[in-house]
Amino acid sequence: MTVGTYETTVEARAIDPEFRATALARFDRTCPISGVDHPGLLDIAHVLPWSDYPEYRADLSNVLSLSKTYHAAFDQGLFTIDQDYRVRVNPAFETESELLRRTILDCAIVESGSLCSGTRRRLACLVVSRRSDERCE
Repeated sequence: MTVGTYETTVEARAIDPEFRATALARFDRTCPISGVDHPGLLDIAHVLPWSDYPEYRADLSNVLSLSKTYHAAFDQGLFTIDQDYRVRVNPAFETESELLRRTILDCAIVESGSLCSGTRRRLACLVVSRRSDERCE
């Protein structure tokens, strides 16, 4: 095996630091699904995709504070959040990960199930932030 270097060009998205700070504050600087609260592990996830809806890129009502793992899972369609702010899991989603099981599979609505209390409380922040400019408490 050999190691080398190469040159590449990458196109990256830039999120205004003030927009990011405001969006994170609306979710009490926490991922409403996992409870992760470390700023370096949080992303601003767009509900309507960035590439398909450029007019909503800077719309605070179109973003969620999600941990990097849950942002990737959301973008991959492994789960979504319905109109009533409930986590809905893709029926094809399977995992052996205890963390994903505990925070997504076991706490999401699957058929007639209900949310775990911690996830329900964190998702209540979505209602607050989507309806006003208030910060989740």
